[in-house]
Amino acid sequence: MKFRVERDVLADAVAWTARSLPSRPSVPVLAGMLLDATADEGGRLKLSSFDYEVSAQVSVDIDVEDAGTTLVSGRLLAEITKNLPPQTVEISTDGAKVVVSCGSAKFTLLTLPVEDYPSLPAMPEPTGSIGSDAFAAAVGQVAIAAGRDDTLPMLTGVRVEIEGDTVTLASTDRYRLAVRELVWKPENPDVSAVALVPAKTLADTAKSLTSGAEVSIALANAESGEGMIGFEGGGRRTTTRLLDGEFPKYRALLPDSFNSVAEVQRGEFIEAVKRVSLVAERNTPLRLAFSEGQLVLEAGTGDEAQAVEALDASLDGDEVQIAFNSAFLLDGLSAIDSDVARLQFTTSTKPAIITGKPADDDATADYRYLIMPVRLSG
Repeated sequence: MKFRVERDVLADAVAWTARSLPSRPSVPVLAGMLLDATADEGGRLKLSSFDYEVSAQVSVDIDVEDAGTTLVSGRLLAEITKNLPPQTVEISTDGAKVVVSCGSAKFTLLTLPVEDYPSLPAMPEPTGSIGSDAFAAAVGQVAIAAGRDDTLPMLTGVRVEIEGDTVTLASTDRYRLAVRELVWKPENPDVSAVALVPAKTLADTAKSLTSGAEVSIALANAESGEGMIGFEGGGRRTTTRLLDGEFPKYRALLPDSFNSVAEVQRGEFIEAVKRVSLVAERNTPLRLAFSEGQLVLEAGTGDEAQAVEALDASLDGDEVQIAFNSAFLLDGLSAIDSDVARLQFTTSTKPAIITGKPADDDATADYRYLIMPVRLSG
C-alpha cells in the first residue's frame, strides 16, 4: 500500500474516526484503525473504527500508487497526524510496518493483524434526512436531560420517535425531562418507528456531522436482526447499537393546563441564577418567588451565607413560590433558543415547564423542558 494525501484532510478524517475507539479494548485489534486505500474514483482512502457498539467510517480523496489495507493503532495515528507539518503526507507499508512521512518527519508504526479485525455492520436502509445543523441543535437541547447512571441504562438514552414527517426526541433522568419536536424528510411518508439511542453517542455524532448540509438517518427495524441506528453526512457514516429497556411514558407527565405563566429575559435570568446559587450548598435549592412584575431569587439559609436578587418578570395567573436545583434550572434556560424564557406552573409542588417564548403567541413551543421542584422543608 502506498498513497499521498493532504495533511489537514488526513488529520480531520483520522481524528473523527478515532472518536469512537474504545479506551480499554476487550481485544487488542479493536484499538486499531483500518486504512483501506483503493484506486476507485481516482483514489479513495476509507478509514474505519469499531468496538462492537459504535462504528465510524469516513472516505477521503487520495493520490494512490498501490492499493491495499492495513490496521494500525488508531490513537497513535491520530496523535501523529494532528502534529505533522502542513505538507503532503505519504503513507506506505513496509512488511509488517507502516511508514508515515511528511516533510522531514518520518514515523514507523507496527501493524495489527487485519484478518482478526471484525467486519463493520452494514448501514441500514435510509429512513429519512434532516438538516445537519438543526439536528445537532435539537440533540444538544435534549441530551442534557439524559441520565448518567449506567445501572438504569434506559434513562441514559434519547428516545427517537419518528411519525411521518415529525421526529420527536425525548430524554429524562427522573428529575427533568426534555422534549423536542422537529420536521424532517422521510423516505416513506407513513413511516412510524421508535429507537432508544445512547445519549452521549448521539450528541457526539450529531455535532460531528455538521460538515455536510444534511444528515441521513437509517433505522434498522427489529425484524432485520440487531436494533441499530445509522447516521451519514459529509462523507462520514456511523452506526450505534440501540439500548434495550422501556423508556418512561413521558407524555403523561406534560400538563395540559397551567395556573400561572411567567416570562423573564433569558440572559438576565441565567446570570442571576449563576450569582445567587454561589451560596447554595451542593444540595440546597434555589428559591424563586414570582409575583406581578417581578421575580425574586433566593438561596442560602439563616445559618449559612445568603443571596437574594430581584428581576423584572411578567406573570399571568397566581403568584408562585417554588424551588429548583440550580444546575438543572440553568441547563433548561441555556437550552431554549429564545431571548425570553417562559415558565409554566400548575402548583409549587408539581413540575414546571420551561420553553422559549414563541414568535407567534398562539404557536406551541417545539422544545419543552420539564423540571421537578425541590420540596422546601417547613
